[in-house]
Formats: sequence, structure tokens, C-alpha cells
Amino acid sequence: MSDQEPRQTPEWVEDAKAEITGMAKEGVNHPSTAPVLTGAAIGAVAGALLPVISWPVGLAVGAGFALYQRIKK
Repeated sequence: MSDQEPRQTPEWVEDAKAEITGMAKEGVNHPSTAPVLTGAAIGAVAGALLPVISWPVGLAVGAGFALYQRIKK
């Protein structure tokens, strides 16, 4: 066991918060905006084509996946 105090939130939560805040402030000029919007568009198209989910669900999943990919790097 380590003697360090455990963090209250996981590191990825802070990274996601920073990315989302940066995209909200900088808009299209932020480097993460284009990939996240592309992921959202791909997810929306996939959601429209699949019979089980709708396009809003696909949009949210696509944007979330693209954001996760940006944070993971």
C-alpha cells in the first residue's frame, strides 16, 4: 500500500472537465472540437441507421467516445 492520500476524483474526470471547459471557451479554435464534432456526426449517422437506438443516442455516444479518445492520449 502506498502512504499517499487517495485522490477524491479519478484523473480522467479532471482531464475531461478541462477539455470540455476549453472547448466551451475557445469554441471551434480548440484542438479537441473538430474530432469531437466528427465523432458526434458519425455516431448520429450510426444511430439513425441502427434500429435499436436513435440518432440522439448515437450522437451522444459518438461525442463521448471521441472525447474519451482525446483525453486518453
